[in-house]
Amino acid sequence: MTDTLLPSGCRAAGRPRDCYFRKGCNPLAETGRSKLQNQRAVLNQQILKAVRMRAGAENLLRATTNNKVREQVLLELSYVNSDLQILKEELEGLNISVEVYQNTEEKFSIPLIPLGLKETKDVDFAVPLKDFILEHYSEDGSEYEDEIADLMDLRQACRTPSRDESGVEMLMSYFLQLGFVENRFFSPSRNLGILFTWYDSFTGVPVCQKNLSLEKASVLFNIGALYTQIGVRCNRQTQEGLQKAIDTFQRAAGVLNYLKETFTHTPSYDMSPAMLSVLVKMMLAQAQECVFEQICLPGIRNEFFTLVKLAQEVAKVGEIYMLVNTAMNQAPVKENIPYSWSKLAQIKSDHFRALAHYFIATILSDHQLHQSDDEDQQEKAFSQLYDHMPEGLTPLTLLRDRDLRKQLGKAHLRRAIVHHEEAMRVCGLCKKLRNIEILQEILAVAHKRSCLKYSQQEQEDDFLSLVQAPDILPKTEHKIEMIPPLFSKVKVKDFFERLGPLTVFSAKQRWTAPRTINFYCESGSLGFTVKGGPPVHIYCLDPTCPAALAGLKEGDCLVSIGGVDCKWLGVSEILEKFKNLRGQDIDIQVISCQDANASMYNKSATYSVGMQKTYSLICLAMEEDKIDTTKKVTPKPSFLSWGTKNRQKAASTLCLPSVVTGSSLAKKKLASPFTLLSSEGSLY
Repeated sequence: MTDTLLPSGCRAAGRPRDCYFRKGCNPLAETGRSKLQNQRAVLNQQILKAVRMRAGAENLLRATTNNKVREQVLLELSYVNSDLQILKEELEGLNISVEVYQNTEEKFSIPLIPLGLKETKDVDFAVPLKDFILEHYSEDGSEYEDEIADLMDLRQACRTPSRDESGVEMLMSYFLQLGFVENRFFSPSRNLGILFTWYDSFTGVPVCQKNLSLEKASVLFNIGALYTQIGVRCNRQTQEGLQKAIDTFQRAAGVLNYLKETFTHTPSYDMSPAMLSVLVKMMLAQAQECVFEQICLPGIRNEFFTLVKLAQEVAKVGEIYMLVNTAMNQAPVKENIPYSWSKLAQIKSDHFRALAHYFIATILSDHQLHQSDDEDQQEKAFSQLYDHMPEGLTPLTLLRDRDLRKQLGKAHLRRAIVHHEEAMRVCGLCKKLRNIEILQEILAVAHKRSCLKYSQQEQEDDFLSLVQAPDILPKTEHKIEMIPPLFSKVKVKDFFERLGPLTVFSAKQRWTAPRTINFYCESGSLGFTVKGGPPVHIYCLDPTCPAALAGLKEGDCLVSIGGVDCKWLGVSEILEKFKNLRGQDIDIQVISCQDANASMYNKSATYSVGMQKTYSLICLAMEEDKIDTTKKVTPKPSFLSWGTKNRQKAASTLCLPSVVTGSSLAKKKLASPFTLLSSEGSLY
C-alpha cells in the first residue's frame, strides 16, 4: 500500500498559499490488509441493513394485534437474528486474521493480535462551515474553500493511513486539527448539523452523532489500532525489531488509556471503558511477551542463574496473559470481544507457564551443586523462585540432595506437560485458531520437548513421589509501562488561521459585524490608544476625537486598517501603520463583543447491553426546551432501540453538559486546541 493519493484540496502549482495535505494509502491497492479492511466495510453495511430490517419487524410486532401477522413477523425476526449472528461471526473472523498483519520474515513466533481500524462514512464540511463563517465571523465562506477542502482531504486520507510512523503522524495531525475546528466552529449555542458515523470495530454497528467528540474519540482509537498493526508487523527475529515492537505496543496502550480517561462516555462498545481497559492489558501483555523474546533471541544458555531469570520472566508473561484472559471473560466485555482472542490469551498463559516449569526442571535435573559454585548465591536465587518451598524442604537442602532435586524436577515437568496439553486442547477447540499453522506447530514442539525431557529421567514409580511442584513467582527486570501520546511533537498549522487568533475568534465568543470607521488622522495624536493583541483593542478613547465621533467605541477590536487585515498584528505594528498614515483619511474596521446567552441543545444517545444478541442503532434526540443551568439536568431523550422482548435496561445515557452563560465563556481564554479536552467537554 505504498501508492498515495493527491487530495483534491491541493489545487495547482499556482496556488497563492502553501499546500497543506497528507497522503493516505490507496484504498484500491490489493494488499492483504486492504482486502481485510474492505471486507470489514462490506460487513458493516450488511449488518446495518439487517439491523434496519430487525427494527421494522419489531416495530410491526409491537403495533399489530393480528395473530397471523405476529406469527409471520416472529418468523422473520428469527431469520434476521440468524443473519446477524452469522455476520458477527464473519466479523470476528476478520478480527482474528492475525497472520495477514504478521511480518513475512518471521519463521517461528507466536502470532500477536492487532486491532482493526474503525470504518467511517464520508463527511461534507463545506456547506455547514461556510454558513457558520458567514453568520458567526461575518466573512465570505467561499473565500475559505481551500481550507475546507484541505480538512476534508486530510480526513479522507486518515481512512487509509500507511502502516508506519507517517501514518500515525497523519492521524495525530488530524486529531489536533479537530481541536482547532472544534473551537472555531462548534458553538455551544448552535448545532452545525454535521453527522459523524463510525462503525464499531467488534460488532459492526454504526454509531451516529452530530458531535465532534465522536470523531475525535474514533480517531484516537485508530491511532492505537495503527500502533498495534505496526508492532505486529515488526521483525521479531532481530533485536531492533523486537525493541520497536515493545515500544509500539506501549504506545498503543498509552493512546487507548488516554482515550478511556478523556472520553468517558463513548457510545460505542469498542470504546467503552471496560473494553478499553481490556485492550490496554492485552497490549501490555504483548509488549511483555516481546521482552521475553528479546531476552531469548541471542540463545538460551544452560546455566543456573540464566535459567532462573528466564523462568521468572516467562512466568511473568504467563501471569499477565492469565489476567488478560480473566478480564476478557468478564461482563460486558465477554459478549463483544472476539471469542478467539480470549482463547488465544488462555493458550499463551498456559504455554508460557509451561515454559517456566520446564526451565526450573532443567535447573534441577541438569545442574548439581559443586564445590566451585557459589552456594550462597544459588541458595538466594532459588529461595526467590517460590512463594513457599515444598513441605519439609529448604533451598539449601534441595540444592545438596540429588534425589530431591530429581523428584522436584520431575514434578515441574509434569506440571509443564499438563499446561502444554491444556494449551493444545484449547487451541483444538477454537476453529479460528486451528487454522493458524504456526501456532499449532509451536505448541506441539514445546510439548514434545517437555515430554522428551521427562522420558530422559530415571524411570521411578511416580506414585511414590509426594513432592508437588509449587507455583513460580513471576518477576521481570524490564517493567512495561504505557507511553502516553506525545501530541506536542506533531506540528500542526491551523487551517483556518486567517479567521484570526483562536483566543479571540472562536465559536464561543460572538462579535458584531465589522464596522467601517473613517476619520482624519491629525499630526498630533489619534485620540485613542491600543493595547493587547493580537488583535489589538481600543482603549483610552477621547470621546471628542474624530474617530469617536465617527463611531469608534471603547474596547473595540481592530481587524483592518486601510483594507489590510491586521488581526495578527501587535501593538507596535499597528502604531507603525498609523504613523505612516498621519495627515490622511484613514479607514479602519472594528468589531465589538456581544453577549451570547443562547441555550444549547441537549443531545442524547442510548445503546442496549445485549449487543451479542441484539444490535442497536444509536439514535439522536434533540430537546427543544431551554435548560435552566441552575437546575439539575434530567433529559428525557426520545429514541428507537431494537432489542429482545426482555431487553436489559439501557447501559448508558450520553448527554452534553448544559451551556454556561455567555459572559463567563467570553472571559475564558482558549490556550490551545485542547481546551475542550477537559472532563466536561469530553462528555457526549
